[in-house]
Amino acid sequence: MQTLKAVAREGRGSRLSRHLRQKGMVPAIIYGHKVEPRAVALGGHDLELALHASRLLALDVEGHTENVLIKDVQYDAFGTKLLHVDFARVNLDERVSVTVPIILRGKPTEVGAVLTQVTNDLEIECLVTSIPDEIRIPVGEMKIGDVIKAKDVPLPQGAALLVEEDVLICTVSVVAEEAEAPAAEAGAAEPEVIGEKKEEAEEEEAK
Repeated sequence: MQTLKAVAREGRGSRLSRHLRQKGMVPAIIYGHKVEPRAVALGGHDLELALHASRLLALDVEGHTENVLIKDVQYDAFGTKLLHVDFARVNLDERVSVTVPIILRGKPTEVGAVLTQVTNDLEIECLVTSIPDEIRIPVGEMKIGDVIKAKDVPLPQGAALLVEEDVLICTVSVVAEEAEAPAAEAGAAEPEVIGEKKEEAEEEEAK
């Protein structure tokens, strides 16, 4: 488990947060376990790297270490600049509920098969030390008409589903054929020809 250094910060507000970001720091909050929330700040570069490595971290706040779970990450409107992070205190032997992304691996090889992913993530309960970054489901052997439901998903050892077992994850169906254009009905009226109408009118006037 990675350890990041953090510093306690006094006061809150957008002005103080902007000042921290100008110095390359990211404001954050640590809460949970019936302990008063604690406002901290961390180095932006190291925090960005840690966010992509694991959800579970150890924060060394001026010599006092706390195990935390990343609960919420806020970016700017462009999704590029890290603005704020929420950390929840955890014990390493406790179970937590988390939402884990589902990744489908491979694709059906049957001719005309179309794979559709219905659910993109799954809520599970597991030990805080066993939280997976993602759940991978092999789909290369699926045939037309096959479906995978939540109950079919391989979970980490000791993990439990927190959704209904029949929640649909993905399906394989046959590619839809394009509907043929309806044949023209017999005896349908011919398109009007403007020139013909004009000639007929002139003939009537000449009579």
